[in-house]
Amino acid sequence: MLIKIPFFIGEDKFRIWVLKLQNDSILLKHDHRHKDGSADKITQYGAWTTNTGEIGLQIFPAAPETVDLLPSAAGNVWWITIDKDFFTYNLRRISTDRLFTVKFDLNTPLRHLGDGKKSKCAFH
Repeated sequence: MLIKIPFFIGEDKFRIWVLKLQNDSILLKHDHRHKDGSADKITQYGAWTTNTGEIGLQIFPAAPETVDLLPSAAGNVWWITIDKDFFTYNLRRISTDRLFTVKFDLNTPLRHLGDGKKSKCAFH
């Protein structure tokens, strides 16, 4: 199973979180692209879950390939939570103050950029 979640930061509409289920583990990858669709020099980093997690919570410590690409990410731990109301993406860099959290409201309609259709997701 493969899930792709577009993540827009201002005018940067070329970031995608990719989740892939394989052999009872989940892979989280960050796919960063340029406007022309070509891969960014920093892309495809992420991690595998190291255990079965919990319903609504999955934790991803940085994979060796991520550390090879981004040595400063050696202490990265990502986690995703989901319940009936919210999807939350988190990044903590261990041994630093770095914490990044994005919370999406799954019950609030949000207009898609460009097509006028509505989606049930809002950024908090």
